[in-house]
Amino acid sequence: SFWENSCVLPLEILQTMQLSTRTPSLCSQPKTEPSSANVKIKSITPRPPRKPRLERAASLDEKNWKRWRRFRTSQESLTDPNETSSSNGSLQDAALTSPIRGRATPCSQCCEPNSLHSSPDASEESPVGKSKGSTSDLGKRASEISSAFGGLLRGKAFAGSKPRLSQIMPARPLPPMELNVASHTLRTANKIDPDLMDYRHYSQHKFGRVSNSLSDTRLHGNGIGYDNCSTDSMKSTFSLLTPIRSKDVRSRSYLEGSLLASGALLGAEELSRYFPDRNIGIFVATWNMQGQKELPENLDDFLLPTDPDYAQDMYVIGVQEGCPDRREWEIRLQETLGPHYVMLYSAAHGVLYMSVFIRRDLIWFCSEVEYATVTTRIVSQIKTKGALGICFTFFGTSFLFITSHFTSGDSKVNERKLDYNKTIQALTLPKVVPDTNPYRSSSGDVTTRFDEVFWFGDFNFRLNKDRETVDSILNQNPETGISKLLAYDQLTSEMGRGSIFKGFQEADIHFRPSYKFDIGKDSYDTTSKQRTPSYTDRVVFRSRYRDDIQAVKYSSCPVIKTSDHRPVFALFRVKVRPGRDNIPLAAGQFDRELYLIGIKRRITRELQNRRQQKDQKSSSVCSIS
Repeated sequence: SFWENSCVLPLEILQTMQLSTRTPSLCSQPKTEPSSANVKIKSITPRPPRKPRLERAASLDEKNWKRWRRFRTSQESLTDPNETSSSNGSLQDAALTSPIRGRATPCSQCCEPNSLHSSPDASEESPVGKSKGSTSDLGKRASEISSAFGGLLRGKAFAGSKPRLSQIMPARPLPPMELNVASHTLRTANKIDPDLMDYRHYSQHKFGRVSNSLSDTRLHGNGIGYDNCSTDSMKSTFSLLTPIRSKDVRSRSYLEGSLLASGALLGAEELSRYFPDRNIGIFVATWNMQGQKELPENLDDFLLPTDPDYAQDMYVIGVQEGCPDRREWEIRLQETLGPHYVMLYSAAHGVLYMSVFIRRDLIWFCSEVEYATVTTRIVSQIKTKGALGICFTFFGTSFLFITSHFTSGDSKVNERKLDYNKTIQALTLPKVVPDTNPYRSSSGDVTTRFDEVFWFGDFNFRLNKDRETVDSILNQNPETGISKLLAYDQLTSEMGRGSIFKGFQEADIHFRPSYKFDIGKDSYDTTSKQRTPSYTDRVVFRSRYRDDIQAVKYSSCPVIKTSDHRPVFALFRVKVRPGRDNIPLAAGQFDRELYLIGIKRRITRELQNRRQQKDQKSSSVCSIS
């Protein structure tokens, strides 16, 4: 503190006291009354007082003054609550307003002639102070020394009109100052509601940056004057978008179709920027709507299950016996998925519908979308049974999605196998988009002409067991009962023999049979027909390359009860490879009208829900019983 630094004995005082080798000690006289003037006083060499004797407790005024000084310091630096930083010029007016000016200083109090050896808690005067009438020369000399000592201390403590505190070092090292002084807090380009994540630091840590648009060293070497802030403003530092160099824009080499060409739209560089692990998430679902006009109020549990933390990159939904208003169904899908997704393509074959939604920032990496249909009925005009296929290329990976509705009936296994064979032979895809690997393709099987194939729909394969046995198995133990039921599943048996879906796989089933329910209820068929519950709705997949498709989840949606079928969906992680830019591109094509209608419907529904909640709160009545 200030007083502790001021009360240290100066070198001049110590030298002065050492010169008086014959000065008697005042505190060594016995406490007796002087009887005569001829009393012989023993000479003792004086010693400088010890430091603890100069310390004393601060008075109430001094404590108040210290609090005032601490308050002034906190006003100067609010970021230093522990008073670890020094204040510059904060004591310029303190010397004029401090209570020390009107009172004796601590050093002068402890160095007065009457209190030379007074301790902090001492309340009595020294014996010498009581002998006022002493005419001893030694007493006068001691008084002169003590007065000179106190005056010198006061002069040292208050030399000059601007006293300053000694420099205080910080308790911990100060953080380094960044050269980039651009405020990240004021920039909102890297913020996304509602989670407000800082995607700038997340992207650098997770994905890294492939290239920079401007090189500071090149600018400096060319003699261009610049600062760090202006350089940051010229390149996309605060965005997920990769900076684009001018020379890459000038280059035309990527039009040749090279996989590794710099700036290629479908090349490895662009693929790694969007998908560092080169895997995308795909949601595939199938649902037999039984031709019902009524649609579920909420499709969130169907399209956005709570188990995965994140939504998928692509949504493909196939419908059999679809509702009469196909456009309304597509609007409901767009409304549920929200503005982050757009409908890349939609096709229909009678009452077979298929819709493909993709994240809006990925539509530029898709080729033109093609589709084809196959009718398995004897009369081709009746389009209730058949298949619908949609194909396209994403980056350098070709996809084929097929939704089918096979022949129904418990014993018509051969008819269903005929439907499968007719589909793979008659589905004429691809048409314009080139095959990514023609050497591994077969003209007699459409599924061999694509890298990744997903086939889903109402295949109508049943359980070869009576109703009573199936009910007893489900009621005993649902977990172990499912594995017992699959032992009687017709599709599992036929796939094991290789007579259908050759090369396809299916994820493990851990859900109850999706057919046949009473509409609006969780009970299976209670009509007179007493149909056996079965796994008619399935999702199977195949790939040209091993382990390219990984099944993440395979389940049903029991909360949707508007049909006698429950929707079945599967989540996949699919590996994607870079491609060439010499294929016919969709160039960002999507259903713009559907997007606008779906977003408007989404906002309107949200406002209606808020209004209803507000009305319920305002109209609530408190009843007293």
